[in-house]
Amino acid sequence: MSTKAVTDASFAEDVLASDKPVLVDFWADWCGPCKMIAPALEEIAEELADRVTIVKMDIMENTGVPGQIGVQSIPLLVLFKDGKPAAQKLGAAPKSQLKGWLESVL
Repeated sequence: MSTKAVTDASFAEDVLASDKPVLVDFWADWCGPCKMIAPALEEIAEELADRVTIVKMDIMENTGVPGQIGVQSIPLLVLFKDGKPAAQKLGAAPKSQLKGWLESVL
């Protein structure tokens, strides 16, 4: 399963109510580093599909949730477990580092 887009309206159902951990990628179209890690996140979403759901939230189209969470820089990856933020990683990194970090916090 590849990444899925979430919105302010779908966040509670898609992320907070999920029975599986959800990694949220807060990004924007104008963000170069966000575009750089997008292919790696797609691959990781496939590789770890049984353990985690990876979703993307465009902070320019959805300002409510990023504002509530306090997103100030992107790309920001926030792992939610049982409806609560459990870990976060700021900035771009190679796929191996992203996957290693995610596996260590799952």
